[in-house]
Amino acid sequence: MLYPELFKSLEQVRWNMEKDIPWDQFDGSKLTDEQAQTIRMNAITEWSALPATEMFLRDNRGDSDFSAFMSVWFFEEQKHSLVLMEYLRRFRPELVPTEEELHNVRFEFDPAPPLETLMLHFCGEIRLNHWYRCASDWHTEPVIKAIYKIISQDEARHGGAYLRYMKKALNEVGDSARAAFSKIGVLMASARRTEKPLHPTNLHVNQALFPNDTVQSRLPDPNWLERWLDGQIRFDSTWEKKVVDRILHNMSLLMERTFESVQDLNRYRKEVAARLGQGALKSAA
Repeated sequence: MLYPELFKSLEQVRWNMEKDIPWDQFDGSKLTDEQAQTIRMNAITEWSALPATEMFLRDNRGDSDFSAFMSVWFFEEQKHSLVLMEYLRRFRPELVPTEEELHNVRFEFDPAPPLETLMLHFCGEIRLNHWYRCASDWHTEPVIKAIYKIISQDEARHGGAYLRYMKKALNEVGDSARAAFSKIGVLMASARRTEKPLHPTNLHVNQALFPNDTVQSRLPDPNWLERWLDGQIRFDSTWEKKVVDRILHNMSLLMERTFESVQDLNRYRKEVAARLGQGALKSAA
């Protein structure tokens, strides 16, 4: 089981809301209304860890180790929303999200294959780590700059934890895990070729609720995410390349094979799919 070790390692670096956030360094002259509104939207978006946890627990009933780890992941992710709301409560109380706005991003996700979902969220943690690092650079007010840096470090550690569970899956189910991880890896590393950033918050997860079936679509301003990335924090091609390179680097370590491009990873995906197909034919024979 990985949970006991992961709990211990994450406990050792966990930050404290009162002691580790430099609240006394707040400089109101460096916080614009535009910036404060983005903090509000991020606070609501981070609340979506709640339905994501419900999804993970439902779809991983057969894996008590991973389900137990969700207690740590959920606690730390929910604290991200809480610290952003605390910032607003202290310095922009009129912008604190309402309970209704928070509850609106809690909706049921359709069942999905656990291995693909694990890889999806692993890539999501990498992307969030870079989004929040970029946001920290964009902000000018010292306290929120520090908060985004702290949150980004959490996301990196969560990605590392997911990677441990991915390694465990490789040992347990082999090519089935390789196929799932490489399939989603190609999708998520191809984000710069699409019109929208690929992250669990803006992927369709409940067909019956379409078009209100993404976290982004259920925000007070559904168009906020693209505006935040493109026009505000300016998450440009240089930042996107960092995300893609990080995904490819970790996939290279995981599969013990070098992937220098999405095309390399896609070729590997096809190799694994072919092996699985041949195995299925032999079993049928």
